[in-house]
Amino acid sequence: MTAAVDLFRAAAATLRDTPTEERYGRVVAARGALIEVDGLAGAAQIGSRIRISTGKGMIEAEVTGLDAGLAQCLPFSEAQGLAAGNHAVVAAGQFAVRPCDAWLGRMVDGLGRPVDGGGALASGNLARPIRANPPLAATRSRVGERVETGVRALDVFVPLCRGQRLGLFAGSGVGKSVLLSMLARWTKCDVAVIGLIGERGREVQEFVEDDLGPEGLARSVVVVATSDEPALMRRQAAWTTLAIAEHFRDQGLNVLCLMDSVTRFAMAQREIGLASGEPPATKGYTPTVFAELPRLLERAGPGAAGQGSITGLFTVLVDGDDHNEPVADAVRGILDGHVVITRKIAERGRYPAIDILKSVSRTLPHCHSAEENAIRLAARRILSTHGDMEEMVRLGAYKPGSSAEVDEAIRIAPDIEKLLTQGKGDRGYAGATFDTLAGLMEPAASMDAPPMGRAA
Repeated sequence: MTAAVDLFRAAAATLRDTPTEERYGRVVAARGALIEVDGLAGAAQIGSRIRISTGKGMIEAEVTGLDAGLAQCLPFSEAQGLAAGNHAVVAAGQFAVRPCDAWLGRMVDGLGRPVDGGGALASGNLARPIRANPPLAATRSRVGERVETGVRALDVFVPLCRGQRLGLFAGSGVGKSVLLSMLARWTKCDVAVIGLIGERGREVQEFVEDDLGPEGLARSVVVVATSDEPALMRRQAAWTTLAIAEHFRDQGLNVLCLMDSVTRFAMAQREIGLASGEPPATKGYTPTVFAELPRLLERAGPGAAGQGSITGLFTVLVDGDDHNEPVADAVRGILDGHVVITRKIAERGRYPAIDILKSVSRTLPHCHSAEENAIRLAARRILSTHGDMEEMVRLGAYKPGSSAEVDEAIRIAPDIEKLLTQGKGDRGYAGATFDTLAGLMEPAASMDAPPMGRAA
């Protein structure tokens, strides 16, 4: 009798947990990448997962808009075989990943599926939503100590601190990806999570094998969405990159999050917004682009007490070398500093082509000692003076001896430029770089630094 009662109770529990209805819809229209599904009113919500059965298999999509009872969906893959009348069903649960330590050394796509041919991925115990809210401001720790990047120009003039978010702003073909690879290999961290968003397909393997290398890959998780993939997958890959970084941060680890690039995330969001009927605004970017950027970037940073941190380095591909274009301007206002990489410096052969005078770290001056700040400011003054007079010197319009300050800048600036020049295998160290700078301009370095409460 007891066994029968137990069996009855188990059956009753199963019935209670079984949905009373399963809502099916059908495809009624497809306009470009947008798929409209009828019959899901009340069941489909913004962000819901939709599975559409076609003659060539199953298509997974996401609801991005609702219009008069129609669910507007965008697919995560090419909609091959799609036809009017195809059945669609709302899948249970939200998009989530289950990262764990076994993901280190692996490459995944925007949905957390392996793409490196290394077999199935192990799953962690906790399902982490791909799209999560940034931590509450009141619960976050302060930005931590300075982190050595191995790039001399950054360690001295634009330092990076634990939990800081720094943007790398550059046009195409000026060494942005090479600088990113140097940072991926040399920056001190426990784990690196690298998002390659909208990258050229042929460059992914080159980055992993040549730039990152076996040692760098062993401590990294690489999230890949190449430029040929749908906009939804490119956007999702950026969210997944932060979700994986948050997993390791919550374990108390110091995470380095590299994303190349935020601009392609913004372009993907623009495509999604335009397909959903949003009005275009500045340069065709829709309003949701500028709403999504802070939601993405604010997920990086220091964690709460007892957690680790996510130190973020985000590249921004400036359109036409215009560093004031809409995405660059919006991102610069969100991040804790920006590194400007210019074509002019690259053309004269100095790599990384970082414009010291236009780059800013908002952790200065407190992350340097008083002596280091004095050296840094003296070097900046020399580079600034040399930059102002460079054209006159080249034209022969400046007469040596007219200004002791200009003469000093002409003498020392080339040595500073030489010190800041690095190849892919030439790692720098902050202490040695400061010592070399001090030796180059000992008289200039002895000048008084401004009050420590004011950033240079």
